[in-house]
Amino acid sequence: MGRPLVGERAGTSRRRVGIMAVPVIAGIGTAHPPSADQGELWDGFFARHFSGTTRALAQRIFANSGVNRRQAAVNPLLEDVSDWPTERRMRRYQVEALPLGKEAVGRALTAAGLAAGDVGLFVVCSCTGYATPGLDILLARDLGMAPGTQRVFVGHMGCYAALPGLGVASDFVTARGRPALLLCAELTSLHIQPSTARVDTQQIVSHALFSDAAVAAVVVPGGPGYAVREVASVTDTSTADHMTWDVTDAGFRMGLSPKVPQVLSTQVRALVDGLLARHGTHRSEVDGWAVHPGGPRILNVVERELALPAAALAASRETLAEHGNCSSPTVLLALDRLRRAVDPARRVVMLAFGPGLTLYAALLEGPV
Repeated sequence: MGRPLVGERAGTSRRRVGIMAVPVIAGIGTAHPPSADQGELWDGFFARHFSGTTRALAQRIFANSGVNRRQAAVNPLLEDVSDWPTERRMRRYQVEALPLGKEAVGRALTAAGLAAGDVGLFVVCSCTGYATPGLDILLARDLGMAPGTQRVFVGHMGCYAALPGLGVASDFVTARGRPALLLCAELTSLHIQPSTARVDTQQIVSHALFSDAAVAAVVVPGGPGYAVREVASVTDTSTADHMTWDVTDAGFRMGLSPKVPQVLSTQVRALVDGLLARHGTHRSEVDGWAVHPGGPRILNVVERELALPAAALAASRETLAEHGNCSSPTVLLALDRLRRAVDPARRVVMLAFGPGLTLYAALLEGPV
């Protein structure tokens, strides 16, 4: 996928490269657990989860998060998991993630007009739960995928995982000429941390933003949909400690430095402009921006550094308001919103960010 093509790198003849399939996103399916109002989450749970001076700070952060509603497979208004050990959280992950993933995959396959048995490669991204057999094996079994279906599990990449997952699926379609299926499923609600009197701004921000979702995308060789032209990335390893996701005895703990937007501001323009230049286009010719809404500051930095009009990130801001930050599925939710618009975008740039500190971008063209 991208330039040069795999066939060119391998020394394949020009005739062979010329007939390689164009990977196209032919169907997207979404699934969400029950929703809760952000104010209700604050009043009913988090207001008493934080204490002393921490409570006033937390209330301000919740109010300014850009989130109106969030979805939770394990709703803290009904069930407090903050003192659960990691083992118990992982058992619950399997219970909740399997039906959510099945729903998203079923909708994506239906939208693409395919059956589970048609899938040649199944890519699953998730950083919020682990077990073996994992979602890739159990869903392949339950949905009736062929025994020869290949599988890739992408774990612990965090919020940007959808784009390398899309890259793997697209490369498979290009090289093999067979459909691939991507699923991103996250249950961040399982990782509420224990209450503490100590001021921990990073944990407050995480508790104010994160949400649950599953999104699946079917990638096929040609046909109607968004053609995946290239997936690109850049990682600044000098800032590796700015975003972390640690496995602890009390679930997974987010580390989120306030310097993250600053790092993005130094990298995002060159990444996007380089991607577009390789395809003979410019930011002014992009009419759809699906940017991972890591939080309001992230979106503000992207808007400023790319000199985008105020309306350009509407899909991302609306996604944040209605669904919160769902980690890896979120950028696909923004893409789905662009795709379902009355006048769908013709040229889309997807952007997502996460540990590394890593930035990923993808260029889509269509709907074709």
